Amino acid sequence: MPKDTDITEAIIGAAYTVLNKLKPGLDEKLYERALIILLGKQGLTCENQKEFDVYYDEHHIGTLIPDLIVNETIVVDPKVVSAFNENHIAQMLGYLNITGLQTALLLNFKHAKLGIKRVSL
Repeated sequence: MPKDTDITEAIIGAAYTVLNKLKPGLDEKLYERALIILLGKQGLTCENQKEFDVYYDEHHIGTLIPDLIVNETIVVDPKVVSAFNENHIAQMLGYLNITGLQTALLLNFKHAKLGIKRVSL
């Protein structure tokens, strides 16, 4: 299995390819679907909208649904926003905490230049 850094690089490369083909400013779900197709062609597994149960003091309090989990190691969240903010970072930290994963990638497809923010625990 490839290392997290190799997977991260593959995801970022795929995101650049998707952005160059689709251009900026479309709906987030379009970029997400395109990423799933391209990453699959590269041999990476993508789980989209995988559900994680959330517990507090052994009580089920809800469900967390990240956009993508790549190779069971990286949370990927495509965005179309003016800029990343503290809420986006906090959300990724929450996702990492609940999923037990160590790395998340925020990808912003709003502008001609791909926005990238790596979040780690």
